[in-house]
Amino acid sequence: MRLTAYCYLCVTISHAQHDIIHAGDPIMKVLFMHERFGALGGAEVNILATAGELRRHGHEVSLLHGPGTGKQADAWRETFDFCYPYSGPNGVSRLESVLNQFQPDIIFLHKMADLAMVKALTDCAVPVVRMVHDHDLTCMRSYKYNPLTRQICTRATSAWCVFPCGASVARNSGPGLPFKWVSYTAKRREIALNKKFECLVVATRYMKTELFRNGFLIDRIAVHAPVPQPADVAFQSSFSERNLIVYAGQILRGKGVDVLLESLALLTTPFEAVIIGDGNHRAHCESLSHQLGLQDRVHFTGFIPQPEIRRYYRDSSVAVISSIWPEPFGAVGLEAMRCGLPVVGFDAGGINEWLIDGVNGYLVPWMDRAEYARRLEGLLQNKLLARTLGERGRRLANDRFSFTSYVHGLEMLFARVADRQPSLVMQ
Repeated sequence: MRLTAYCYLCVTISHAQHDIIHAGDPIMKVLFMHERFGALGGAEVNILATAGELRRHGHEVSLLHGPGTGKQADAWRETFDFCYPYSGPNGVSRLESVLNQFQPDIIFLHKMADLAMVKALTDCAVPVVRMVHDHDLTCMRSYKYNPLTRQICTRATSAWCVFPCGASVARNSGPGLPFKWVSYTAKRREIALNKKFECLVVATRYMKTELFRNGFLIDRIAVHAPVPQPADVAFQSSFSERNLIVYAGQILRGKGVDVLLESLALLTTPFEAVIIGDGNHRAHCESLSHQLGLQDRVHFTGFIPQPEIRRYYRDSSVAVISSIWPEPFGAVGLEAMRCGLPVVGFDAGGINEWLIDGVNGYLVPWMDRAEYARRLEGLLQNKLLARTLGERGRRLANDRFSFTSYVHGLEMLFARVADRQPSLVMQ
């Protein structure tokens, strides 16, 4: 594997070549679209970082957005030139108004479940690039695994999803009944509409395969990892005898925090763990932590802004990613790698495209709690090994997932799409 190889537009471009291409790139007006406003998960981290960097490059960036999350709203307002809110009933008319007012060269669509808005985008004259962050587009449950058996699904969207999968009935995280009806017909229509966009950007080859399996044209799917901004190169963890283990992410069932806790309960080496984040599975996991006798060693912090998470990384020995759903990418692991920490994670989805077993951490067989604990134990007991794997991870992240290359690649992609040139592919 060549860890430092990039391929944009089907050619390998060095950093120097990127700088030359970027120098001649046109200044563009980019309209971001997202169904939320403010911090929440990895998609929101990516949107904020990408928009900020594009703006620093001289582009005009504005945002058409849905309801707020109540987190980091000021940072979002400061990043975008203009923020245009919309609500369900007035979404399409608001889109039309914003297109007339802002007159973007490109629309950079992120998460959007409103089919009326998606249909309006396919009809407008402005080319659309969509970033597919997760499985919402092709899975009626949105997470590609069975909620009872927790087995990962590898099927395309089909009548199988209705029966025997039963995905027409899904958990309702909003007000009202605990369950909601999901229309198979609407999902097929959503997929059909998204096939009309000029390009869909995904983070991993795994996600490219998922879209291809659902009938998307292969030459309209670009693999372009939404990397976070680089950490301070001087950042160093203490790898202290505190043996701190850090989890950062949403606490949802698919994120496997309960499986992580069951793995931690198998450790014999003294340790401390922090679970950073929030979600609808937090109460269950806190209860489980008490049942396992971990309440004095595992601490739940709730939501913490991204920049502040690094103060936990500074005194940690290992970062964990415990997802048992098929992660589209798992950018939180990349954040830890940039801070020089080894990562331990389950082999699920696209994680194996950046977590290389024995190189920058350990890739554990899916749901194997005993092996997960064994790998953690080895890193806690051998700090030299932990530092070595962490430094390899830092080099891998900075070489293979350069934030500068990521943004320059987007600029080239936007320029090609805005000029209505033939579809392009990134590897």
